[in-house]
Amino acid sequence: MSEQEFLKELEAKLWKAANKLLPSLDAAVYKHVVLGLVFVKYVSDSFETRREKLRADFTDADNDYFLGDDADEAFISEELENRDYYTEKNIFWVPQAARWTYLQDNIRLSAGSPMPLGGEFKGAGKLIDDTMELIEKENPKLKRILNKNYAQLQIEQTKLADLLDLIASIPFTHETMQSKDILGHVYEYFLGMFAAAEGKKGGQFYTPKSIVNLIVEMVEPYEGRVYDPAMGSGGFFISSEKFIEEHQGKIGNISVYGQESNPTTWRLAAMNMAIRGIDFNFGKEPAGSFTNDQHPDLRADFVLANPPFNQDKDQWWDASLEGDARWVYGTPPEGNGNYGWVQHMLHHTSPNGVVGLVLANGSLSTASGGEDKIRKNIIKADLLEAIVALPSQLFANTQIPACIWILNRNKTQKGRTLFIDAREVGHMLDRKQKAFSDEDVQSLTDTFHSWRSGNDYKDVAGEYYSATIKEMAKHDYVLTPGRYVGVVEEVDDGVTFADKMNALTFDLGEQLEESHRLEEQIKRNLMELGYEV
Repeated sequence: MSEQEFLKELEAKLWKAANKLLPSLDAAVYKHVVLGLVFVKYVSDSFETRREKLRADFTDADNDYFLGDDADEAFISEELENRDYYTEKNIFWVPQAARWTYLQDNIRLSAGSPMPLGGEFKGAGKLIDDTMELIEKENPKLKRILNKNYAQLQIEQTKLADLLDLIASIPFTHETMQSKDILGHVYEYFLGMFAAAEGKKGGQFYTPKSIVNLIVEMVEPYEGRVYDPAMGSGGFFISSEKFIEEHQGKIGNISVYGQESNPTTWRLAAMNMAIRGIDFNFGKEPAGSFTNDQHPDLRADFVLANPPFNQDKDQWWDASLEGDARWVYGTPPEGNGNYGWVQHMLHHTSPNGVVGLVLANGSLSTASGGEDKIRKNIIKADLLEAIVALPSQLFANTQIPACIWILNRNKTQKGRTLFIDAREVGHMLDRKQKAFSDEDVQSLTDTFHSWRSGNDYKDVAGEYYSATIKEMAKHDYVLTPGRYVGVVEEVDDGVTFADKMNALTFDLGEQLEESHRLEEQIKRNLMELGYEV
């Protein structure tokens, strides 16, 4: 079975079965229930895989781990509980009472029943909470990451037990895929499905792959510090990892910094990184980037983000932000956080750093609260490298038109900005949502990089245009791509308007005649049945 077939089959199976719980739980809650258990299953499976490998190595005379001919089962079992064997391979240490088999074997016990490792059974939710607590305690990297409120949710024991059985059936092995890649796919799939189920609220932690992949391919984060001050579930970091792997780079060449104000989403992101084996720094705690910056001294090589659109005063502004050092290009209006985010990201960018972010289309043209002056100052500072107008329906949860900004502190095309109109690019996934194909992303990024390098780039009417700062000034520094790219040139097919109208009129006449013929036929058929129209 191919990778694609394997994953599609896995997706269908998981989502169908998981929906057993959805009638009784809100999607916003349910995602944490499911994803927490999926993570525990992966951690436990990775531990057991390492354990099996060690057992084989301990008895192999040609292996460095060979324990000797006189090593009995008791000695081997004791050695298998040495955590150093696991941590040296970046495998999370899982104590016996937190292993998946122990959890699954005991989750259907009756209240008050004795537990094999001591204590008594106090319910399925409590057992899972204890499991999470133990894993966190033994692995400082996971501190405050795992969800430990299963008991509070008061989910029926049988449903939790059934959910465990379902997750236990996830095959974290495939002949061409590593377990972390399978789990990573499952994790991403659930994030996307839950984002759709949650509607607008779900979009706060999930950015569509089309947008993430396009930005990453444009920015090309090969090595250095990667920062996302509104990271959600960490989609940009995952895509950066994939980009590096696809281009034969080393994931160890990037260091990941993020920030997220929502505590549950902060945990989702941390689990996402832990699954992938990506070293990360998400600050000491969940916190807002403007008022409690977790990385004040960071100057990143790449800033990638999809911050919340059009935040009002209550959502982002604080009196302490008046006169903030980040407002180099002008103080953003209290009633809209868009240019607050832009300047926060520029503040955290190194002298050669690049920013790729998603903003609402209003950011391209608004003059409210001095935003036009901020935009003008950014353009005159020659920081704006590219603007991409995105199609509608890329986001499952909002219809607000969006665009991509690429800002660069060390542009190769000095004094110029590339405008890309991608509003007609992409295909419909279903009736509601659009997406870019891999070919779409490749085409857009190839054009951008050709322009950036000065090789074989040409303006294309209706699609691409390289504008000077003087040209942008003539448009009062409004950045709507349509103003610059113009309209697609119509190809003259050599047929006159009169000839086209004659042909259309003839076709219409034929269609009307056929319609009349069919109408008469229907009437005759009804009369034969004894009905008259």
